[in-house]
Amino acid sequence: MTHEEWESLCDGCARCCLHKIEDEDTHEVFVTHVACRLLNLKTCRCANYPQRLALVDTCLKITPENIQELTWLPETCAYRRVALGQDLPEWHPLITGDPRSTHRAGASVLGLAISEYGVDMDYLEDYIIEPEDDE
Repeated sequence: MTHEEWESLCDGCARCCLHKIEDEDTHEVFVTHVACRLLNLKTCRCANYPQRLALVDTCLKITPENIQELTWLPETCAYRRVALGQDLPEWHPLITGDPRSTHRAGASVLGLAISEYGVDMDYLEDYIIEPEDDE
């Protein structure tokens, strides 16, 4: 798969842009409502995708080499699904031809995420997404 093909798998859900907290003892990862400062909350796209890794020290590039380690990605994540040999979800933009189909399906963080601006990151645990919040 070429780099361009790999990049085209992104469905724009922006779940990878949400801050996570890892329990030091159990290594369990908790996802929060708090989004990276570069995330455009109206489009669920990075405002500076080409420079994101240089601008945000916690930004992680999802690659075929590290996808298996990123167990916190949702089961709907196209990168994860392709790595596991699964089909893309029926609402995926590559299937529908509609870049907003992820939002229409309720699979993105649209309306769920808040910007890290104004959030005291020392209290990030207060923003953990509970399972029922993410349905």
